[in-house]
Amino acid sequence: MNPHHATAAELGRGLKSRQYSSVEVARWFLDRIHETHGALNAFVTVTAERALADARRADAMIARGEGGPLTGVPVAHKDIFCTDGILTSCGSRMLANFIAPYDATVVERLTAAGMVLLGKTNMDEFAMGSSNETSHYGPVRNPWDGSKVPGGSSGGSAAAVAARLAPVATGTDTGGSIRQPAALTGLTGLKPTYGRVSRYGMVAFASSLDQAGVLAQSAEDAALVLGAMAGFDPRDSTSVDAPVPDYAAALGRPVKGLRIGIIREFFGEGLDAGTGAAVHAALDGFRAMGAELVDVSLPNLPLSVPTYYVVAPAECSSNLSRYDGVRFGHRCRDPRDLMDLYRRTRGEGFGAEVKRRIMTGTYVLSAGYYDAYYLKAQKVRSLINDDFRRAFSQVDVLMGPTTPTPAFDLGAKTGDPITMYLNDIYTIGANLAGLPAISAPCGLVDGLPVGLQIIGPHFSEERLLGAAHAWQRDTDWHRRLPPLYA
Repeated sequence: MNPHHATAAELGRGLKSRQYSSVEVARWFLDRIHETHGALNAFVTVTAERALADARRADAMIARGEGGPLTGVPVAHKDIFCTDGILTSCGSRMLANFIAPYDATVVERLTAAGMVLLGKTNMDEFAMGSSNETSHYGPVRNPWDGSKVPGGSSGGSAAAVAARLAPVATGTDTGGSIRQPAALTGLTGLKPTYGRVSRYGMVAFASSLDQAGVLAQSAEDAALVLGAMAGFDPRDSTSVDAPVPDYAAALGRPVKGLRIGIIREFFGEGLDAGTGAAVHAALDGFRAMGAELVDVSLPNLPLSVPTYYVVAPAECSSNLSRYDGVRFGHRCRDPRDLMDLYRRTRGEGFGAEVKRRIMTGTYVLSAGYYDAYYLKAQKVRSLINDDFRRAFSQVDVLMGPTTPTPAFDLGAKTGDPITMYLNDIYTIGANLAGLPAISAPCGLVDGLPVGLQIIGPHFSEERLLGAAHAWQRDTDWHRRLPPLYA
């Protein structure tokens, strides 16, 4: 079997049994990246020398009988995670010359697990976007159809795994930026509970919403990677000090008796008919496995998009004020004075979408508007949280579509920010409430993937992964490859 046909878990087992070496696997994926980079634009940086060095170390560990299930397995990191000695650009001209001096905790822990770094993946600038079209390095293309978007902001990671340029990749999810691209490219995408995975070394967009996670082929792969990256980190004040379960060991639990809440607000106007049909078919599949389906209403959930687009820009306005041309990153040439340095550096370094959100955030935080916008948005956020809390008093998990439609054409929505923002209408609620959520592939519509979203209470990742894994034992949607990359 060619290595790219295997899941990360299968590769780990094959490496342990010496079916192939980690160096052979790394070279295989590096060759695939080289062959396809121009078509997809999924990578910002390819770390070939680092990958082969990591692979040699992994092979030595395996030869000594050491290591775990991910030792020797390649990984790609979204270019928002600091990586010691490697470009960390966040898809922005502002950081196009920034070489990180340390590793993010996520990078550090996956390296400690023996994973092999293939490179850094393209992304929407500073994670602001739903289509991976705002990157300084140009748009990423969807492997299923090169004229379509892969979703964003973790579009490079999604395209890389979907095209099997990497068996697994990291991502970040502020309003759906793991789950949405996972749905549009036929992957399993997991956003953990806020605080479950350290944000240390992950460049901040909206600090109360950002969460690191994983894009993978299967729930089993996601369970293994989450197990390696999760856990308390004293360097991150938002990290939760709670034990990390053995997510992979819990995958075999049956779903019989699982109470599934069907979110009424997700099945109304705006949902593509084919997407809705695929999701309903998946729900019927869970019923056939013995789960109980319960109609659930979250009446304040439709307010999640306007709430998010007040809270997130406000936080981004604050976080991105550090990019001033003084300490690191882009600096304009020959500034006349300090004010000219600030103005031209930020004007040249940031793209249009980032500027739009900074301006919006600065406005809603300004004197006279804070109470009218930001404070009100935080109150609505509490109402959305209460809706989820009431729902989970009745059911174990919530299910619905991940996105309203399959992947759309490149350029189709770049001129209309509001239409673009509505792509996140089903995913934002989980971020506002800090809940874990997963998207799993559940069908194809006109040859393009569709995702089923599963949302759970805080720290219920085991339950979500178990439900997704049960679905994937009965179906092969997660095994489907884009025809050009099979």
